[in-house]
Amino acid sequence: MCGIVGGIGNIQGDTGSILELISHRGPDSSGYYVQQNFFLGHTRLAIQDLSENGNQPMFSTDNRYVIIFNGEIYNHHEIRTEIKEEFDFRSSGDTETVLNAYIKYGISFLNRLNGIFAFAIYDKKEDEILIARDQFGVKPLYIYQDDDILLFGSEIKTFLPSTINKELSPAAFTNYLEFLWSPGELTPFTYVKKLLPGHCLKFKLSDYKNAKSVKYYQWIVPEKSTDIPENTLVDILEEKLLKAVDRQMLSDVPVGFFLSGGLDSSLLVAIARKLYPDRKFTCFTIDVGNWGAGIEDFADDLQYAKKVAETLQVDLKIIKADIDIVQMFDKMIWHLDEPQADAAPLNVLNIAQLARENGIKVLIGGAGGDDIFSGYRRHQALRYEKYFQRLPIIFRKLIQLIVQQFPSNKPLFRRIKKILSAIDKSPLERQAGYFGWLPTDVVKSLFSEEWKIKLNHYDPYDYFYQLAKQLPEDSDVLSRMLYWELKTFLVDHNLNYTDKMAMAVGVEARVPYLDMELVAFSKIIPSDLKMKGKEAKYILKKVAERYLPMDVIYRPKTGFGAPVRQWITKDLQPMIEDRLSPDRLRKRGIFDAEKVWDLIEANKAGKIDASYSIWSLLAIESWLTQFVDADKYS
Repeated sequence: MCGIVGGIGNIQGDTGSILELISHRGPDSSGYYVQQNFFLGHTRLAIQDLSENGNQPMFSTDNRYVIIFNGEIYNHHEIRTEIKEEFDFRSSGDTETVLNAYIKYGISFLNRLNGIFAFAIYDKKEDEILIARDQFGVKPLYIYQDDDILLFGSEIKTFLPSTINKELSPAAFTNYLEFLWSPGELTPFTYVKKLLPGHCLKFKLSDYKNAKSVKYYQWIVPEKSTDIPENTLVDILEEKLLKAVDRQMLSDVPVGFFLSGGLDSSLLVAIARKLYPDRKFTCFTIDVGNWGAGIEDFADDLQYAKKVAETLQVDLKIIKADIDIVQMFDKMIWHLDEPQADAAPLNVLNIAQLARENGIKVLIGGAGGDDIFSGYRRHQALRYEKYFQRLPIIFRKLIQLIVQQFPSNKPLFRRIKKILSAIDKSPLERQAGYFGWLPTDVVKSLFSEEWKIKLNHYDPYDYFYQLAKQLPEDSDVLSRMLYWELKTFLVDHNLNYTDKMAMAVGVEARVPYLDMELVAFSKIIPSDLKMKGKEAKYILKKVAERYLPMDVIYRPKTGFGAPVRQWITKDLQPMIEDRLSPDRLRKRGIFDAEKVWDLIEANKAGKIDASYSIWSLLAIESWLTQFVDADKYS
């Protein structure tokens, strides 16, 4: 697990200073390859083959090819076995396996990879480069492209030392306010795009101006539901989970676990314990205490984490969630690279820091479980769809007017308002709307008149509607929702902050639920076994019954967060008054100061639930200050 950077064209930035910006991703070594108008750079976090043989950039034995690689390939031993007679391997790590597999198979080798990755391979003879990102986007990869240069890197901040066009993207800023993250390619910079999961670029260096990404991995949904009996599916799912966890234990350094006390992380630890009964495991959890009691929609998981640790006989390290949010806010946004509006990243950062202090460079976590098997409240809300459609539109509009009068300072009322706020919309619009935090017209009203003109025809939900068209017409509503999760919320929110905050302190985060074989199997599991009645993750819970106490499995789901509403209305008030002051907003020219402050006051009075939206405004201002205004980058 590492950091990668590269550039083609009239590059102005110093290679050494660019690498320094992502030294946290790879504190063990760094290096770069440079030729005229082209460079590749790498910072290494040594996980496999800790010797210098694993350092990068890495060259083929004939010196024709060079690779920079960030990630882990969990099936690289199988791939190496296929080709070992044709290559003289000098290392035992997966980077050399990836390089030689490309030499052997060409671009088709990408779909042989089961792992997490972002890499570039340069062919000197053909003057050609391949840049690729893993199938589900576990590892980040950004592309900057204009008429003069093409840059790519693990983090946006590596582009800052170069002379780039910092034009801002109104559509992306709308996304960050609508969803708290930006789905798809868009980032705050118009000329910076995320390389989509399962996509790659392959082009001649001389033709970099015309380089375009192409899809190499296609999510294929089976045409018919399986007729396999439920108990057989449970057996197969357990087998796939055992393989996935076993693969991801691959490491030459100690491996630890996130252990929240929830089903997903607890089951992974239990499976690892079964696979390796004699191995010592260290797990890490957060003690949130009574954070946001009665205000926020989450509870303290510590009692469950302790019970799981005791049941499985694993060492549990507990870190107190005593975050100084004023002190940590800008650091969080700097490492996130994007103005994501959530406090959960700080929990990941604190856990990763504790793991690193305990000599652990790899953490396995439960990200993806909710997105593959169902688990969010918006999935449970789908149960009401059949009732919504039976109601005449006049009654739906009446219900909508009534719930709008509910107070927003209690979790139950907030959930009801969330479910019913778009009851008068079409099913597709209503279901996509569950990802939003404010009505789109309210979000657009926050912008200045100049930006409103730019956003006149932009609908942040168009990306969701386009994704829906990729599925068979007869797809059930849960399948569509889970596809949206995989393609948006999981990659653009959860995976981004998990990677960035763990790598901020040199820790690799792994996600067994996104094992290629496991995800492929999940697609044939009928939706009514993913959510049976109101029981989310039904089939996963059936597997868990073989490993965990019942009260750990069948417990109310809680969030992994922090008291954002309390922080916004109390702790962060001085920051709000300073950074979102009318004068500062008018100077920026992005937002309408009067509308922003109407939102702030309405939230403070409990008339609306806009704390996360105000957090988003603070995140945007912090990002602008650090990524646009600053002259130095460190």
